[in-house]
Amino acid sequence: MLVLALASCKKVIDVKETDFVGGDIALKTVENNEQGVVGAYSLLGNEQAILLNATFADEVKRGEFYNAGTTHEWQYTSTDIGLRDNFTALNIFYRAIDRVNRVLQALPKSDSTRTGDNKLRDQLKGEALFIRAFSHFELYRFYSGASDPNALAMVYMEEPSIKSTTRIAVGPYFDKLKADLTAAKALLPSAASTEAQTLRANKLAVAGLQARIALYLKQWDDAITYSTEYINALPLASKTEFPDIWTDAKVTEVAFKLKRSATSLGYLRFDAGTTATTRLGSLFRATSTSATSIGSVTWVVSDKLWSSFDQTNDIRFASYLKDESVLSSASPARPSHIVKKYAGGAYGTATENLVDAKIFRTGEMYLIRAEAKAEKNDLAGAAADLNAIRAARITGYVTGVFASKDALITAIMDERFKELAFEGHRFWDLRRRSLPVVRLASDAPAASATTLPGGNFRFVLPIPNAEVQANPTIQQNTGYTN
Repeated sequence: MLVLALASCKKVIDVKETDFVGGDIALKTVENNEQGVVGAYSLLGNEQAILLNATFADEVKRGEFYNAGTTHEWQYTSTDIGLRDNFTALNIFYRAIDRVNRVLQALPKSDSTRTGDNKLRDQLKGEALFIRAFSHFELYRFYSGASDPNALAMVYMEEPSIKSTTRIAVGPYFDKLKADLTAAKALLPSAASTEAQTLRANKLAVAGLQARIALYLKQWDDAITYSTEYINALPLASKTEFPDIWTDAKVTEVAFKLKRSATSLGYLRFDAGTTATTRLGSLFRATSTSATSIGSVTWVVSDKLWSSFDQTNDIRFASYLKDESVLSSASPARPSHIVKKYAGGAYGTATENLVDAKIFRTGEMYLIRAEAKAEKNDLAGAAADLNAIRAARITGYVTGVFASKDALITAIMDERFKELAFEGHRFWDLRRRSLPVVRLASDAPAASATTLPGGNFRFVLPIPNAEVQANPTIQQNTGYTN
């Protein structure tokens, strides 16, 4: 009876599923593979990076609804970082990597059924390699951030696999990542001047990522080379153009962005991958029922960031921040210093809080180049870049003079605080320069949440417990336990 039972089980296992569509069928044509690449784009986002950098650092303070004490007050562990506050990038980015790895396997033998498919095949390979590199860099920013080539990075996935895999060192990790970008750059189109061109990978998007990588790895010559490549192709916006970037009226300065629309799907619950309409503005304020009934304000602009701007002459102030009179005049008064950068359409409309996610901008490239030049003791060149971006943003700006390298780097970091506010950089900027998070007393929810010392282990997120259970060979970050 046992033999018969085992034989029966084997027969059941061997039965081929008639409703299963495998990769050899799903990715049979070049057109199928393009759909696979588009599916990988749909997984990408900077919402989690924006919220993490704003709330873990000093860009925002608590508003009307506060349930983020674990993260905002730096008390997270490996067991709650992915459950209570949903900060885990592993599921999203490794899923995107898996999708493009399947495309990269299928592309060489995929059927060409349309005119131009063979040319498109090369572009799709470039896009897949870019997405793989971009996703691995985001994972590195969340879970490593080290510039030491011998420090731990993450697992670099180059083929679809579900086997347990260990993390590798920063050196070999970036050897693989850079090789992907070099190969991608040779296959991608160069243009990034229209909106359609900014929605898919292109050579300038690669240059932007290469510049950002070089900044993190402290490879100053590369940072200068790639940021200059970007700057030469996309100059800074004029003062009249700049506000239009944030309403999606123009793509000035932008080489790559992620489309967000009322019908598009994106990730809101970062850990579970639940899909819903993504509204960047809803990270800070809920949508409204009418022009006078504004949604709950979860986070408001920190007093530190608010007071850092020249509120009269700096065009960024009115583009990024707003003192909303409807809130301040309510009875009782509500928190009114709101994030305007991602406000989208009018209160109570279908497009409220809805704008595209800008990934690479010329403003960032100027600041990357300025920092790299300063580190190479080209203080005149660094000051010229810093003054150029300030002059582009501030009416009547008087050219600044900086007494030393340290003074110049401090000024560059202050400028990054303002220029790149709510774009997903601040917390990681402080980490890579071993600087502390320092909040004003009026911005801190408690005295214990005023300062996070530079170099503290909490600048790197823990590997979530769910990942450790699924992959017991993965190494946990220092300071945390499994």
